[in-house]
Amino acid sequence: MLAGVLGLQYGRKQQLQESIAEKVLRFHVIANSDSSEDQALKLKVRDAVGEEMAQLLADADCREDSEIIITERLSEIEEIAKEVIVEEGYDYEVCAYIGDVEFPVKTYGDYTFPAGQYEALEVVIGEGAGKNWWCVMYPNMCFSGSVYEVVDEDAEAALKEVLSEEEYAEVFSEENYEVRFKYLSFLMQ
Repeated sequence: MLAGVLGLQYGRKQQLQESIAEKVLRFHVIANSDSSEDQALKLKVRDAVGEEMAQLLADADCREDSEIIITERLSEIEEIAKEVIVEEGYDYEVCAYIGDVEFPVKTYGDYTFPAGQYEALEVVIGEGAGKNWWCVMYPNMCFSGSVYEVVDEDAEAALKEVLSEEEYAEVFSEENYEVRFKYLSFLMQ
């Protein structure tokens, strides 16, 4: 009985995550390594690319528009990142692309996006073996105001427009976390 209830709950959460993922676009920057220098470089690349994307995506009306804008400017995004890398004294390669990325549960202010696969702009620095940074690029939850990961009223309104009431409630829920039972996890795979 418990396994059946857990399976139904997991299935419902999985469907909600997939539905949310169809409507948002995320931003993912991966550092070369976990060294403090590479982690600091990652944040500088994030800021430079983020500043440019905030301007370019300001008038995007949907995820698809955002993807088109980004796809048309992937080489420009790489160039922006490369300029930061060189200015900081490194010679790492950088690769930018849009792809499906597995994300853990992530909270931005009062909003928690469920773990799962999302379409994302990925910027990989060097080996891409370090800790990463991510946010929601569409609707704009990355570049609200001047502080990352702060959800302002505009971002909240945009999120309400993009998501259904049920999806919005899921993202706004304080209970949006994954509970795993060691001996029942095989049922959820």
